[in-house]
Amino acid sequence: MKKLFYFGILGLLLFEAANLYFILPVPGSQEMNSIDLAYFLHTWRWVFRLAFVAMIATGFRKAFQGSKILPSLCVLISLGVVYLTNFNISADTMFLQSGNLQMRPAVENKVDKSRLVIGVEYQGQAKAYPIQYLGYHHQVLDTISGKPLMVTYCNVCRTGRVFEPVIHGKQESFRLVGMDHFNAMFEDKTTKSWWRQATGEAVAGKLKGQVLPEFSSSQMTLSQWLSIYPNSLIMQADQYFQVEYDHLSDYEAGRHEGKLTRRDSLSWQDKSWVVGVSIGKESKAYDWNALEKARIIYDVLDNRPFAVILADDNNSFAVLELPDQNQKLQLKQDTLMLGQNRYNLLGGSLDPAIPGLKKLNAYQEYWHSWLTFHPSTQK
Repeated sequence: MKKLFYFGILGLLLFEAANLYFILPVPGSQEMNSIDLAYFLHTWRWVFRLAFVAMIATGFRKAFQGSKILPSLCVLISLGVVYLTNFNISADTMFLQSGNLQMRPAVENKVDKSRLVIGVEYQGQAKAYPIQYLGYHHQVLDTISGKPLMVTYCNVCRTGRVFEPVIHGKQESFRLVGMDHFNAMFEDKTTKSWWRQATGEAVAGKLKGQVLPEFSSSQMTLSQWLSIYPNSLIMQADQYFQVEYDHLSDYEAGRHEGKLTRRDSLSWQDKSWVVGVSIGKESKAYDWNALEKARIIYDVLDNRPFAVILADDNNSFAVLELPDQNQKLQLKQDTLMLGQNRYNLLGGSLDPAIPGLKKLNAYQEYWHSWLTFHPSTQK
């Protein structure tokens, strides 16, 4: 019976550690294909816990008949580990959601206009969300033109994605549950399925294989965004999280010193920046260093010609489809020229009589992230 007590203590400690190990960025855990095991442990966590607690309770009396110091210490340690793993270092307790989302027009905006934002425009309404804030919260829930909006960001992958949080026609809520292959994962409230932030795909649970609808979004400086959408609303800082925001103040510029969130200045290293583009079944990554030199890179994927464009601020970028692969753009102070026609950075025509260029989904992220989720990518 005494052995059963200690076996229960050891089992509980190992289980709580394993339950978090596979979904936190600790050495070795993120390189394994362990999502199914992690989901199994998480789904059946209360069965495991009750089994180990039953062992502890069965052997409790015998364990305390001799010296009470060791069993008491074991109980205290196990209670401390349970508290830490469930209420202190779990993902949704380390990265809290803002309960005070404030969206303000440009005249009331207090966000520095040099800051990077994830911008969304839909049916005439535009909104911008600073990466400095998104990087801490990981998700911001909002609406745009009457539709629910889930703006997400994973600073370990440098991936910004915007989804419509709707499953089977019903608006869903999500919580940050951890990460897999260094990418944030969300759990939906209804089915408890796990969803990958970089793709919007459910990777474990009842809805495995389903994908959330994605909104087209842009990453650029707030100044550049407002030059295109002057009536945009801008997310403001929640003062309750100012310390967390300040910790990420140098992240977007690539100056953060954290091992997981730094920038490799050399090309094609794990933490090098790339622009990723997927068209049809083809994907390709474009080196950010090369883009800074060329300003415009031309290419064709799935028989569709396009241009990857970097603005003069060295931060704002877009990928625009071209009518013909022989046509070339000129970039003059962030105005694009195609023949005599003029366009803004996102392809909007500056002449109402001329149609704009189609903007393609493109993302700036770390090379290791793009390669992981686009294993057949070209470069």
